[in-house]
Amino acid sequence: MSKRQDISDEERVSRLQLAQSDNIGPATYQQLLELYGSAEEAIIALPDLASRVTRGRRVKLYSRDRALRDLEKTHACGGRIITHGEAGFPRLLAETVNPPPVLFVAGKSDLLQLPTCAIVGSRNSSANGKRFARHVAGELGQSGWIIASGLARGIDTAAHEASLDQGTIAVIATGLDVIYPPENGDLHAQIASDGCIVSEMPPGTQPRADLFPRRNRIIAGLAAGVVVIEAAMRSGSLITARLANEIGRDVFAVPGSPFDPRSEGTNKLIQDGAMLVAAPRDVLDVLEASHLYASDRGGDFQPEHQVISQKAGHRTATDEKAGKLPRTDPIVDDNQRQTVMDLLGPDPVEVDVVVRESRLPSRLVQMVIMELDLTGRLERHPGQRVSLTV
Repeated sequence: MSKRQDISDEERVSRLQLAQSDNIGPATYQQLLELYGSAEEAIIALPDLASRVTRGRRVKLYSRDRALRDLEKTHACGGRIITHGEAGFPRLLAETVNPPPVLFVAGKSDLLQLPTCAIVGSRNSSANGKRFARHVAGELGQSGWIIASGLARGIDTAAHEASLDQGTIAVIATGLDVIYPPENGDLHAQIASDGCIVSEMPPGTQPRADLFPRRNRIIAGLAAGVVVIEAAMRSGSLITARLANEIGRDVFAVPGSPFDPRSEGTNKLIQDGAMLVAAPRDVLDVLEASHLYASDRGGDFQPEHQVISQKAGHRTATDEKAGKLPRTDPIVDDNQRQTVMDLLGPDPVEVDVVVRESRLPSRLVQMVIMELDLTGRLERHPGQRVSLTV
């Protein structure tokens, strides 16, 4: 298994360009880097890739000037940019399917390499809920666990406050320089100094409803386990719990009164198989027996999903420029492309099903899917499913 790489500043800016471009989500981003070896080479190839699909939109590349400004603003607020595949990217997050291509990070980024447990819950939390969140966060912190949460009101705030001394990670849905909620300005500053703040969004990004599920996905991916303390049935904390469960992380929930709407979500999680938490030890016993804990402790641990591979047959930007390796783009003819497109429609279908039914090599099917995605003709869905846009 290859080591994670250090990259040049030029490549980091190119990766930021790709990650922020229209129609380039995490899956397509990763395919492009695997195919071309670097973001710089992928950007050169984009016009040709997009031209292969009729009736598609032109790829609108995020400008290099904007990417450079984002980098400057990140540095101005004391942050740095870490891209998937390079040293410093969170290890457990890198194991997930299609992790975020780029993270904007402020504070002590080394915390991202340490064993982490997430604590999330209601914004409109009870006094007892916040008290228990502080209790769990404090005990886990004393046992060597970093506490991750979303810097929201209520349970998130309590968890962060109780773990400032031991180490806490705040994953936010805004830019690093945007304080949300406003009353957490002092806490934001404390975490930026003594903990770590993580965002998928560039500086200046204001809060939007569609960004919070993306934030929740990062929280779930960072952590070996997620503890939910008070959550109504429509709480975003349940999204975090669902995402954690989907990627094989431990999910814990604190039971509550059936008369309290804030306990409906957590009680339902327990009914559905989440582990009941009555004391911090209930969480610690499970996490410390987990294979994820052992992996995250190991210094030689590497994520299974590498962006750039040094194995034979995979190109790097240096090799390509030096002429050491030929281009390895899968060549898809029009008949093969049409075969794949005929199997797609407005209803989501698993990519594996398309591969099987088309009787084409997987890499050719993936190439067509990437072309369609780049030109806005494809939508990706959970569970490795895709559909054509209507």
